Amino acid sequence: MDLWNTYLPAFKALAQEGKVHSFMCAYNRLNGEPCCSNTFLLQDILRKKWNFKGFIATDCGAVYDFFMFHKTAKDSIEAVAQAINAGVDNQCYGYAKAIIPAIKSGLLTVKALDSAVIRLLRTKMKLGFFDADSNHPYFNIPYSIVNSKPHQEYALKMALESTVLLKNNGILPLNPDKIKNKTIAVIGPNAHDPEILLGNYFGDPEHIITPLAGIKKEFSNNKIIHVQTALIDTPQYNPQLDSDLALKAANEADVIFFVGGISPRLEGEDLKVTVPGFSGGDRTDLNLPDVQHQLLKRLKATGKPIVLILLNGSALAVNWENENMDAIVEAWYGGERAGEAIAQILTGKYNPAGRLPITFYKSVEDIPAFDDYNMNGKTYRYFKKEVLFPFGYGLSYTKFKYKGIKLSSANLTEHGYIDVELRIQNTGKLDGEEVVQLYISKEGDKYPIKELKGFQRLFVKAGSHKKVLIRLNGSDLEYYDGVVDDLTFQKGKAQLMVGPSSGSSIKTFKINLN
Repeated sequence: MDLWNTYLPAFKALAQEGKVHSFMCAYNRLNGEPCCSNTFLLQDILRKKWNFKGFIATDCGAVYDFFMFHKTAKDSIEAVAQAINAGVDNQCYGYAKAIIPAIKSGLLTVKALDSAVIRLLRTKMKLGFFDADSNHPYFNIPYSIVNSKPHQEYALKMALESTVLLKNNGILPLNPDKIKNKTIAVIGPNAHDPEILLGNYFGDPEHIITPLAGIKKEFSNNKIIHVQTALIDTPQYNPQLDSDLALKAANEADVIFFVGGISPRLEGEDLKVTVPGFSGGDRTDLNLPDVQHQLLKRLKATGKPIVLILLNGSALAVNWENENMDAIVEAWYGGERAGEAIAQILTGKYNPAGRLPITFYKSVEDIPAFDDYNMNGKTYRYFKKEVLFPFGYGLSYTKFKYKGIKLSSANLTEHGYIDVELRIQNTGKLDGEEVVQLYISKEGDKYPIKELKGFQRLFVKAGSHKKVLIRLNGSDLEYYDGVVDDLTFQKGKAQLMVGPSSGSSIKTFKINLN
């Protein structure tokens, strides 16, 4: 049931609504069979149920894994045949020389190979590989578009819009004119490390603006003291030196910006890293690395206000920090303009409106092991305990009021829809954006606790209001039906919840699914 209700719906939408032309099969096994040789996934569901006509590529090295790790094939010849027979067309790091032996040994038919070749040739035709350059739209794209000013500005826009304000006791925004000539201490491991901003799998930008560089630009009339501290504990780490330098800067400063978190060098795919909290690129706990946690405690003892800026790609259980920091800004791995975005949010030049796309749990002990694929107790959809920050959460420098929330109907049919209408009023003093979220909770133990079914992000000037309309379609409410072995619309009762996050509903409606 979890396969159908959690893992497959996004892929189904991509195949049927998004009309994508290519899928990549995963490394792991499903029901004992590697995904890249799994006819149930690639043929029965993707090609037959969803009528997918494009090509399927393996993740790089997945065929090698068949005989080296999964032990579902004895060698590369058998592995190649298994992948092609299952519907794979393109093998990243594959074994082309194994194809003829596979055919000669009877493991692979020419017909199956032809099907894969036809799909790949059709894709090349769609991409214009066989057209004259003059008729090829991609050949008309000038190289000057790479790193062009519009692209740079879009990088800034993405960094701004994705940054999440997790806590603010009123210290932010910090207007540079009001703290002119004051001293700012920028402390922490991630303040001036360009590579951290890029995450995993990235190109090399021409210019990267670090948080330190962005802060220096926005607070140009302030004295900036920078102290680089340790990311994690290492044999070379000297905690006393870190502490002495950081505390010296803190005592001279009027406000502290601590830029911490973790790093794509610690979390990522197949990393050769085994340190406390991390193993092979996976997380073994959710805490902020202890060297940062202990340093923050010492900085807190100075009595100076502290803004914690987090750079990370996954959830952090910053429980103590949430209770003791004056503000927390979640900036993720924000890309080449991340430092500029962070600084603009600190000053209020941009009013943050990012929302958490994941749940921030209080402890790794609250959730099942990550090699347990059962969804019970995982994500906001199935988690019943108290969380640190809920899915969809994020603060603003202004306040919003939800008014006149109403439904077009209290009854939803399989092919019908319900419109949710309301007005959002900005009751604060600053312009800002709100993200209105629509959740549904269907009655019955076999269904998720709640699910996001729609959202709208809108800009509202201070003192004004805007209308919001979110449509819920019957096709949005499909769940696994074992009788037909597929996702279907199922009759019953449900609740619709409208609010600013999964943890906060402004209004709830009861509806009938007919």
